[in-house]
Amino acid sequence: MIRWGWLRDAANRLRRGWRPVVEATLAATVAWILATRLVGHPQPFFAPAAALIVLGQARGQRLRRAVEVVLGVAGGVLVADLVIQGLGPGTTWTVFTVILLTVALAAAVGATGVTLVQAAVSALYLVVVAPPSESLVPFRFVDALIGGAVALAVSQLVDARRPLAPLVAEVRGTFDDLAGLLTDIAGALDRHDEPAALAALAQARGMDARVDRLRDGVLAAGEALWLNVRRRRHLGRLRSVDNSIRQIDYVVRNVRVLARAGVTLSRQPTPVPTDLGVALRCLADAVRAAGEALAADLEGRDEIADGHAERADQAALAAVRTAGGLFTPGRTLPLMMIIGQVRATAIDLLRGVAADDDATVLGRVDQALGLPPV
Repeated sequence: MIRWGWLRDAANRLRRGWRPVVEATLAATVAWILATRLVGHPQPFFAPAAALIVLGQARGQRLRRAVEVVLGVAGGVLVADLVIQGLGPGTTWTVFTVILLTVALAAAVGATGVTLVQAAVSALYLVVVAPPSESLVPFRFVDALIGGAVALAVSQLVDARRPLAPLVAEVRGTFDDLAGLLTDIAGALDRHDEPAALAALAQARGMDARVDRLRDGVLAAGEALWLNVRRRRHLGRLRSVDNSIRQIDYVVRNVRVLARAGVTLSRQPTPVPTDLGVALRCLADAVRAAGEALAADLEGRDEIADGHAERADQAALAAVRTAGGLFTPGRTLPLMMIIGQVRATAIDLLRGVAADDDATVLGRVDQALGLPPV
């Protein structure tokens, strides 16, 4: 019996993940063609292998991995050649000595796991499968160089014209999800809906993965800009946005604490003040505007970015002001915690998009909350 559900899931995964499939197939094939026809190597095993290893790394790490692959192949070939000259090919002692010296050499120079494995595999291949000769030794290094270069070129083809586009989309998606989470928390509290509050907490706990993807996106964009000579001038723009994105980790932590307090508040019999939902929705608007500000900044639209940053500032302060109105004696601890997290979230959000220094941001937020100036 055919499991159509499984086939649909597989088709959906393939539709979402088509890019790595195309990249790997194209890079390995092109590397093979170049090694056979350009270099004239009859068995260019390391050309497609190096391409696949480099593409197997996360975006933003491929340039370093390409260098490591080439160095790993070169080191493995050198050690294998010297050992085989002394002990002969195909013996147990040759295999033992080659692996020991190759891994020890790679570890001594501070190589990562990828380089260690690549160096050992390169050396082992030459000992067991294709013992090196004077005419074959250079080919292994050239094969790895071709494979790494082709992998880097293929990985940049899709985003060559707009290398920052994937990061812009990731920024918008992350901030939209975070804003939606705040809206969900507000709705759960308005309805006094504990299951909805628990669902929002589960979503909040999963936001760390989005932050990790943002960090990976920054690395990938930096690598793409560095490889694209004509667009390296945008590296400064990426650095400024990178500093802003760091604050999002704090915002996500604050919202997670807020969601946890929301679950506790939803379990209590006392009604939830209407203004609390208003404050959380204002904070959600601030998050969306902050995301649009960072996205516009990445795209080089400075005036639009400033407009979104101003809206984020106004919405964040409105959220704090509304929450501050609930800061009265007799309120429950979970409500006080949510008010505190609204303040903390607004501070970290404005630190990411506002031109003011930290002390100024803190003073403006506390003023909106009704606290006396320090």
